Amino acid sequence: MSSTYPDDLRYSKEHEWVRADGSQATIGITGFAADELGDIVFVELPEPGTRLQQFGTFGVIESVKAVSDLYAPVSGEVVEINEALRDQPELVNDDPYGEGWIVKVSLSDGAELDQLMDAATYGESTAG
Repeated sequence: MSSTYPDDLRYSKEHEWVRADGSQATIGITGFAADELGDIVFVELPEPGTRLQQFGTFGVIESVKAVSDLYAPVSGEVVEINEALRDQPELVNDDPYGEGWIVKVSLSDGAELDQLMDAATYGESTAG
C-alpha cells in the first residue's frame, strides 16, 4: 500500500489513528488495518465515560477473518462513540478516516501524541 495515510493524523504501531482537535481526539483504525482484517462484521465499543490508557485495550473489532483488540493511541475519557457502527460496522472498511471513526475522547495528556508516528513513518512501517 502506498503512502495514502492522511497527514493530519498520528498513528500507533497497533494500526490505530488519532485526530486531535484541541483537547478532544477522534480515534479509528487505519485503512491498512481494515484491509488486513477484511470485511468487518462487529465493533465492540466502550461506554461513554470509560477512561482509556494509552496503548491499553478499549474494545474489539471482528471481521470474517479475525478478532482483534482495539488499542487506545492516547489516554482520555470516552465522550462519544460511533453509534452507527452498531448497525453498519462495514463503515470502518468503507471510510476508515471519516464515517468509520470509533470513539472520541477528551485527551488526558496531549504530549502523548508525540509518542505516535506521523503519516510518512506509519507508511514506512506498513511497507512490508
